[in-house]
Amino acid sequence: MNRLFICALLTIGIIVETSPLVWSQELVNYDPGGQMIRFDLKKGTVYQMINRLSDITGYYFVYDSELINNDRKVRINPGDYKLKDLIREITGNNVDVKLQDKYLLLFISKGNTEITSELKLKSSADSVFIVKGRLLDRITGEPVVYGTIDVACGKKTTVSNQDGNFMLKLPDSLQSSVIRISHIGYLNRMISADVIAGKNIDIYLDQKIIPLQEIVVRMVEPKKVLREMLKRRQDNYNSETAYLTSFFREGIENRHGFNLTEAVLKIYKTGIHSTLASEQVKILKMRRLGTPNYNDSLIVRLKSSIYSCQMLDIIKNLPDFLDPQYYNYYNYSHTDITVLDERRVLVFFFEQKEEIKDPLFMGKLYIDAENYALLKATFQINPLYVEDAADILVLKQSRHIKAIPQSAIYEVSYVPVDGKYYLNHVRADLTLKMKKRGSLFSSNEHVWFEMANCETNTSGVKRFANEEIVSNKNFLSEVSYSYDEAFWGNFNTLLPEKSLKELIRKYNFDIGN
Repeated sequence: MNRLFICALLTIGIIVETSPLVWSQELVNYDPGGQMIRFDLKKGTVYQMINRLSDITGYYFVYDSELINNDRKVRINPGDYKLKDLIREITGNNVDVKLQDKYLLLFISKGNTEITSELKLKSSADSVFIVKGRLLDRITGEPVVYGTIDVACGKKTTVSNQDGNFMLKLPDSLQSSVIRISHIGYLNRMISADVIAGKNIDIYLDQKIIPLQEIVVRMVEPKKVLREMLKRRQDNYNSETAYLTSFFREGIENRHGFNLTEAVLKIYKTGIHSTLASEQVKILKMRRLGTPNYNDSLIVRLKSSIYSCQMLDIIKNLPDFLDPQYYNYYNYSHTDITVLDERRVLVFFFEQKEEIKDPLFMGKLYIDAENYALLKATFQINPLYVEDAADILVLKQSRHIKAIPQSAIYEVSYVPVDGKYYLNHVRADLTLKMKKRGSLFSSNEHVWFEMANCETNTSGVKRFANEEIVSNKNFLSEVSYSYDEAFWGNFNTLLPEKSLKELIRKYNFDIGN
């Protein structure tokens, strides 16, 4: 039981089918603006109008989220319209339209030059372009969180943040590539990079609904699937070394202020059967932001959060809920069937048995129904027992302060690259109640870290020199590193959420991109 405890706590409907893009000069030259449309919706928001127009035409509308106000209320006289005239009537802007495949791009022209958000970047070493925007659910309009945005080959990638926003920097050599957008439970979107390059766009995803009858018919035995998933690890996941270029962020926030550390890391990633100790990490870029009035005596630190991100590669470092010798501590149930990349995904729920009183995990596992690869896991320390995990979760704190965990929530996902799955994104969120010893009063502290794999390279992979690597025993916030004015340059990063931007700007920090 001791191993179990340590292992568990150290890591801390409209259906529209989408076909692959087929490009032709005839389609590119076709002007859809003159197409006649019979429109029947009298009033609603711009978003509702465009959504209805999408249903009628079969086009997916792509536009700058700062160009068109989705919440503006509009009245339209029902009747027949030219498509471009109707769009201008709905948006209130003198927009032009451009069609590629099923995607209708709305933009404002000045002469023959499209106005963009000046998102082109140039550097002496390389020339890049930016794909930037926001992922939204087409029915609800809510952000699609942690969606994967990548070039179809999968080697360059990013994820959307908790507001659905994303940014992906790509070399100009990939201007003609196809951008793939995917998320569990949604149909994929495949968009030509040159359609959306240099713009800030909203992309609406359609949920894929699986009939209840199919879920019932396909009921499976969870432990059997988990054992098959483990059996196929060698086939599904990387067994050779690779370089992962990853963006890392860790932060601590309380009523006194905040500390934020961000870095671009290069990880020497070993295969699934190698030990975690065989991996190496070096810092390529790093910056720290912190409020001057932040009280260091109240700072709580996680056990080395870079190491925790590596530990959260749960395919390589099996937690107890995936380890067959501990299956008898958990109840597993098959709860759903969903999709990812047009493939069936089995969803399993797990929680510790009622008679187990230690702070173990509960959550969901998403497993490909064909190749049995674990695609995603969302889990947390059981809220009933999370307070008992204080000594394991918290390493450094003032001797005058007692830190009591209130929640510990984790998410891990994997992405396929050249037929093998690699770590894609990990995030941990911990909420702690901070109480001075002997005091009746307390305050909350939010501690989080996340890491996103932005590039995978399997060529010419060698170990780093010892003087280059960061020890997994260090806190990144304590590592000495110089600040670079030009900062992120052409590196891909995770966009900060609106709440984090507001927090940083409150203290007059420039966060750039």
